[in-house]
Amino acid sequence: MAKHGKKYLEAAKLIDSEATYEPSEAVELVKKAATAKFDETIEAAVRLGVDPRKQDQAVRGVVVLPHGTGKTQRVLVFAKGDKAKEAEAAGADYVGDADMINKIQQGWFEFDVCVATPDMMSEVGKLGRLLGGKGLMPNPKAGTVTFDVTKAVQEIKAGKIEYRLDRAGQIHAPIGKASFSSEQLNENFKALMEALNRAKPAAAKGVYLKNVSLSSTMGPGARVNAAAFR
Repeated sequence: MAKHGKKYLEAAKLIDSEATYEPSEAVELVKKAATAKFDETIEAAVRLGVDPRKQDQAVRGVVVLPHGTGKTQRVLVFAKGDKAKEAEAAGADYVGDADMINKIQQGWFEFDVCVATPDMMSEVGKLGRLLGGKGLMPNPKAGTVTFDVTKAVQEIKAGKIEYRLDRAGQIHAPIGKASFSSEQLNENFKALMEALNRAKPAAAKGVYLKNVSLSSTMGPGARVNAAAFR
């Protein structure tokens, strides 16, 4: 069993592990419990009433958080010609085609999100094992395979995140930083939960939002009243 340090144990006294809190109350508690020397990320964990083994119950999508994540995303765009110029104008950190593909094959990964125009995907596909293993492969469902590179880059820079169901039937997603105001975290949290509700598969039966909790990077978790989002 993992041992926790003094700071964690002190922070844990703020949160009753057996209690369920309303969303705004949980946000306040998790903020107070984030006592690390760095600006901790606040993350939501949501267990859904779906079977992750069944394709018709897969849950995956994107949402633009109203106040961003607190992290500046470095965006790489695979594009040529006018689309490459458009990506640069939109604020992409890196833009290229064969040169960038070769760079990644040499072990370069100084970026957080990849966007590609559809005509580049036959070449980008060669990086499947390298990008896929890091969760960086452009995907139409995530809006990262598109000719509208301006929109894609601007949304990512504005705080768009991707969420996807894991093998345990859970979604893990950041909703901001501990330094955010409670109002900002609450609005980001609400946006995420609304997106998950919209993404409910038609094949899902019974209770969809089963368990919801919030926690900071180094702090204890607080259980949230899932019914508040149903």
